[in-house]
Amino acid sequence: MQMRPEYEAFPLKAFDKIRYADTDRQGHVNNALFSTFLETGRTELLYANEPLHAENASFVIASLKLDLISEIRWPGTIEIGSAITRVGNSSFSLFQGIYQKGRLAAVADTVIVQMDEHTRKSAPLSSETKERLKQYLVELEK
Repeated sequence: MQMRPEYEAFPLKAFDKIRYADTDRQGHVNNALFSTFLETGRTELLYANEPLHAENASFVIASLKLDLISEIRWPGTIEIGSAITRVGNSSFSLFQGIYQKGRLAAVADTVIVQMDEHTRKSAPLSSETKERLKQYLVELEK
């Protein structure tokens, strides 16, 4: 997968509606909302069917790198593409793209860690979770 792929190239797809309240003085969607759109895509992966995290654990973001490429304007919807790029022992990396009308508006790289809710430290992913994540595994072309 390229660093600026087409929406169709992503193995997991989601969408969100743009609200008038999402816009700022310049008339485009405020940059703070891009993280919310990314969350919509993440939750489709992590919680849509049944949670991927272990019992007494949760997923937390350890790192998020977001590159804004073009503006998004109201009204309409946006599409969010998501793909796993790495599955580790207690974490995985997620690559996402945000699109409006087929045009790439942003890309993001996120590292997500499974955290034990009692110790508040990282906890190993189960083999079942790793296998489920690998369904969405792609290799990025730099």
